[in-house]
Amino acid sequence: MERATLADGSTVEYFPEPIGEGAMKQVYLTADKSSVICFYKDPSAGSNPNRIARLEAILNGFNPTLGHQGDYYKKLFCWPTAIVKQPHLGIITPVYPSNYFFATGNWQGKEKEGKWFVGKTASGKLLRDLLPEAERGTWINYFKICIHLARAVRRLHHAGLAHSDLSNKNVLIDPTSGECIVIDIDSLVVPDLFPPDVLGTRGYIAPEVLSTLHLPLDDPNRQNPRAETDQHALAVLIYQYLLGRHPLEGPKTYPAASAEEQERMEMGSKALFVEHPTDSSNRPRDLKIPYTALGPDLSKLFKRAFIDGLHSPQKRPAAIEWERSLIKTWDLLLTCRNGYCPSHWFVLHNRNQVRCPFCGSQPKGNIPILRLRKEIHSGAWTLDGEVVVYHNLSLFKWHAFDHVFPGPNADRTPQAYCVLHQGQWLLINQNLTSLTSPKGNLVPPQSAVRLEDGVQFRLSQEPHGRLVEVQML
Repeated sequence: MERATLADGSTVEYFPEPIGEGAMKQVYLTADKSSVICFYKDPSAGSNPNRIARLEAILNGFNPTLGHQGDYYKKLFCWPTAIVKQPHLGIITPVYPSNYFFATGNWQGKEKEGKWFVGKTASGKLLRDLLPEAERGTWINYFKICIHLARAVRRLHHAGLAHSDLSNKNVLIDPTSGECIVIDIDSLVVPDLFPPDVLGTRGYIAPEVLSTLHLPLDDPNRQNPRAETDQHALAVLIYQYLLGRHPLEGPKTYPAASAEEQERMEMGSKALFVEHPTDSSNRPRDLKIPYTALGPDLSKLFKRAFIDGLHSPQKRPAAIEWERSLIKTWDLLLTCRNGYCPSHWFVLHNRNQVRCPFCGSQPKGNIPILRLRKEIHSGAWTLDGEVVVYHNLSLFKWHAFDHVFPGPNADRTPQAYCVLHQGQWLLINQNLTSLTSPKGNLVPPQSAVRLEDGVQFRLSQEPHGRLVEVQML
């Protein structure tokens, strides 16, 4: 057993044989198997004051896993917990939770990097399709992953940090639970203080960074990783998780270009969205499900990310916009009742023709839509959101009140649920204290409101309580 000395003078024992290795670090397991020590390979790392100052800033002043909401963000980040000074510079990070390792199949024991779920084989087949069915997860869980990832990036940017290498390599995901964790935190960019160590991973490097790689480091025109380049990578990951393809990898080629030049143009100066509305030269022939199938809110953000903002970083959506739009779109998800559907869920956004884009089936029977309204002044209500109803759908405080957001500390106690009972849609009160019927009568817990086309009722009479108008499809 070997012994490492930490920056605070304490010591930690670790196994002498490395368990992993990356481009910059070699990884060893601590004796108690709860953490790993990542030693920098560069022998001069320990004498670099900027690197040490960066690590100290990341561990202390910029650390979201400390203080308020710290326990929540420990689940979204594998954040370093200590700096190692001897035998040479390194960091200690927690061991990844067990659900981020494959439990079955040919990949058993390997980390669940995003590439296994969005990457392709040489023949173009999705790697996801080669995984055991138990490891693939469900489409709705990829949707959850996108919400968690957007929230994690939003928290980084809120602290003034940028990841610099946000990619399917540095985000581990678990599609069986809908969870994700961001890793490789020690290379974060602290703007105006610590420059990036890395430029990113192929497929996720922003076009402006790739286009200026040839310029000297001190050239003012050279573009380096920052929050806007994270925004590009985040949009790419969300597009891949929800649609199973890369937004820039299409059939367009540049015949006179070498393989390296082809990639640099495809992802850099000549990058073109595969679903560009007026230039279809990069559109794959087998593109069956357009990004517009994900609903109006996400469609607007994809347009800004890959059309307006692809070569104009300042136009890209911020992480908080993705988080809010994903949460809003979550309320438009509907179960697909086709047992053979590969997705089992879809976004209900086309009210004129309700059809699952993944399998083409049409749901039978009526579908209630709860149109949520908030009071802007006495007696005046404006549309504030919508909820597509399916059997056993739960409603929460953020549905009942217009000032509640489903963030990390939100109360997740169900307030009501909807059921289809003997052909009639009902909203069953669970914990709403002033739910009122369309006639204005108080509806106590365990009592119901019938969901019929055109009826209106209050979810709460308290300040910020919402009004519901039912639309039946």
